[in-house]
Amino acid sequence: MTDPVERQTSMYDLTAIVADIAEEMRAAPDRGRPADYIPPLARVDPGQFGIAVVTVDGRVFTGGSADELFSLQSVSKVFALTLALGRVGDQLWDRVGREPSGSAFNSIVQLESEHGIPRNPFINAGAIVVADVNLGRGAPRESLGELINFIRHLADDETIAVDAEVARSESETGFRNVALANYMKSFGNLNHVPEDVLALYFGQCAVAMSCRQLAMAGRYLMAAGLNPTTGHRVVSAARARRINALMLTCGHYDASGDFAFRVGLPGKSGVGGGILAVAPGRASIAVWSPGLNAQGNSQLGTLALERLAMHTGWSVFGRVEGEDRGIPVP
Repeated sequence: MTDPVERQTSMYDLTAIVADIAEEMRAAPDRGRPADYIPPLARVDPGQFGIAVVTVDGRVFTGGSADELFSLQSVSKVFALTLALGRVGDQLWDRVGREPSGSAFNSIVQLESEHGIPRNPFINAGAIVVADVNLGRGAPRESLGELINFIRHLADDETIAVDAEVARSESETGFRNVALANYMKSFGNLNHVPEDVLALYFGQCAVAMSCRQLAMAGRYLMAAGLNPTTGHRVVSAARARRINALMLTCGHYDASGDFAFRVGLPGKSGVGGGILAVAPGRASIAVWSPGLNAQGNSQLGTLALERLAMHTGWSVFGRVEGEDRGIPVP
């Protein structure tokens, strides 16, 4: 039998929905502010917005600046986590927690009371531990190449690369991340020297992608761990479900609860203005607008995903009567 929500969603014209969202975001007056502590990001035009939706049957819907490259920043943590779990499996959770932090993405406060164990792999401290795992016995350059090749394979696009200017700027201004790495090293939660771990971490954050490329790369999370292009399994269905769960509960730092409340989809944001969102079994979605809200998440990206979930009923918490007609529901 056809899923009732899937049957309802098939009635919608995703081309029109995406176009309407892009037009609304183009005219939105409150666009947030680009990250100003990484100079190349501060120079990005806040007037830009892009969206790409890749459905489970392979259709692609785009709007706005969907092919404009932007810095992944913390969105890269999804792919780094996938690689780390492939390396060490559930042993990773001995070194990184799975709980929302309730704190800013670069907070150091909790590490002291929790003995150098970060709350989750999506805050900066947790992602630095993940980078330590992904270093393995390799050098930072080799490990970064492995991550980029993985992302290229997922997106079916060999052009994806690191923005060298952003990577250099990250290393020159990332003093808080240096502190996080050294602090965790003092607790014995880094196996490599902090400089090598941070070289990999800064490099992965500087990967540049478009909304179209990012939505393509995220397809395995909507498809129960399968790469729809090749049919090969990227991760098990159970692991894909768990990564999605972490994205839903921890993917927007101290605004993760609000994102779940408003959007109801697993999602991972980055201070470059991108968000990767997943409608399991239905679509992989990427949005981008460089202006951030107070929590460091894309102002218009979040609003666009709220609109998309409202019009499609893709929230993991189910469709609410009235949403499919665009009627605000209290």
